[in-house]
Amino acid sequence: MKRLILLLSFAGLIATGNAQVQTPQPSPFTKVEQKVGLTDVTLAYSRPATREREIFGELVPFGKVWRTGANENTKITFSDAVTIEGKTLEAGTYAIYTIPQENQWEVIFYTDASNWGNPQEWDESKVAVKATAEVEQLPFKMNTFTILINDLKMDAATLSFVWDQTVASLDFQVPTGKKAMASIDKIMNGPGAQDYYAAASYYHDADKDLEKAYAWVNKAIEMGNPDTYWMLRKKSLIAADLGKKEEAIAAAKKSLAAAEKAGNQDYVKMNKDSLKEWGAN
Repeated sequence: MKRLILLLSFAGLIATGNAQVQTPQPSPFTKVEQKVGLTDVTLAYSRPATREREIFGELVPFGKVWRTGANENTKITFSDAVTIEGKTLEAGTYAIYTIPQENQWEVIFYTDASNWGNPQEWDESKVAVKATAEVEQLPFKMNTFTILINDLKMDAATLSFVWDQTVASLDFQVPTGKKAMASIDKIMNGPGAQDYYAAASYYHDADKDLEKAYAWVNKAIEMGNPDTYWMLRKKSLIAADLGKKEEAIAAAKKSLAAAEKAGNQDYVKMNKDSLKEWGAN
């Protein structure tokens, strides 16, 4: 009994030692996901409040780099390359820094988004794009710092930084037309080589209609590169399961030659093993 009491007491001490007090954060974290045209845009940032402080020109000095929020980096992620003031910003995640002024802000997209606030050492080589956001004064106060993705169009939107009575707005464009036309062309032209290969692989691996899988893998090879060793490998396996031994051996030999040329030793070994199993000369 004494051992049990001691054990329970020790467990209680551990639990108490590991406990953490949870309290509301003064600058709560938020995440915003917005589809602009066909492009996914995600914002992740912390939102400080005014708390009766004078913000721009005091708490946030004019002419100096601001973390644009609180706590760790304010981050923005684009699923596609976007255009800002005629400059291309590649797809990816960026920290947003700003240099506020009374009449305009400089908005900086920084490739290193792993900092807590401003970098200890600013690296100009990590600046992907700099752009100018126009400033307007609001007829009301926004107590909590807010970043909006608004004025949504099919191929553009506006990034708005709002706090106190100030809003700074920056337009960006997304490649909706290019992506839509590529999608339309693909669908209108029918399945591609990769589509046929994926369908053939699924039918073979799921033990479905192997004749249909064989037709599809042949179509994939015909439409694509005839030396695509992984497609040829799949053809050899489907042919073997269909009892088409000669076709299986012929496809495996082609896959082997293409894999050797590409330097893919995994496929070299798999083909050699299959050819040996099938009694190929």
